[in-house]
Amino acid sequence: MYRAHPNDGIAWVTGASSGIGRAVALELAQRGFEVAATARRAAELEAMAAESHNIFSFPGDTTDRAAMAATVSGIEAAHGPIALAFLNAGVAFIAERDGFSASLVWRTFEINVGGTINCLDPVLAAMKRRGKGQIALTSSLAGYGGIAGSSGYGSAKAALIYMAEALRLSYEQAGLTIQVANPGFVHTAMTAQNEFEMPFIMGADRAARIICDGFEKNGFEIVFPRRLAYAFKAMCLLPYALFFPLMRRAAERARR
Repeated sequence: MYRAHPNDGIAWVTGASSGIGRAVALELAQRGFEVAATARRAAELEAMAAESHNIFSFPGDTTDRAAMAATVSGIEAAHGPIALAFLNAGVAFIAERDGFSASLVWRTFEINVGGTINCLDPVLAAMKRRGKGQIALTSSLAGYGGIAGSSGYGSAKAALIYMAEALRLSYEQAGLTIQVANPGFVHTAMTAQNEFEMPFIMGADRAARIICDGFEKNGFEIVFPRRLAYAFKAMCLLPYALFFPLMRRAAERARR
């Protein structure tokens, strides 16, 4: 399985202006990679680039397909081939916990799934031409199974897990490594919205170290914290007659 090395080219991180994306960009830079950082908030990218001479700002909106194609071309023209892509841009709307909303679900899919697709299209083509490359999609433990109040976010993350699985099978013979990162709760602006207990929550810097270690040595899935992940995986293997009561009980406990 191919593993990207700083000598192979630049790393591209989307959703890099805050949270996990920002922490991963900084961690990759510390590990010797030049990093192209993409997000809509240009000022935050410039501030991060000022912290490391290895980070370069490439602001853009991942929901704009043409802009992402131009971004990939611009990165490679300026800094050489993209050896590693961490496609991380995503959102979670707390308002969806109030009830189903078509507009919120579509917007969640537009950013979390559509934005990832728009980035995959040009970077997959470039890596396939070269016969090597590494791509990791950020999904979530929420993509494993249904969670109350997460019809949009969870189903979008489930779609990304499936997409990564399909891409792994489709591109492994072409020399490309496809991975999925499934984090649990991480201290970010997104999780700061939550008013319930978040088991095993960790800081973004620690999460970034786990993810970057996963780029170097994990197989397909980079998952953490393992205790929460394996418990959820086991629950998803249960028949629905057991799964639904257990999930209701877990949700009630978290709200206390």
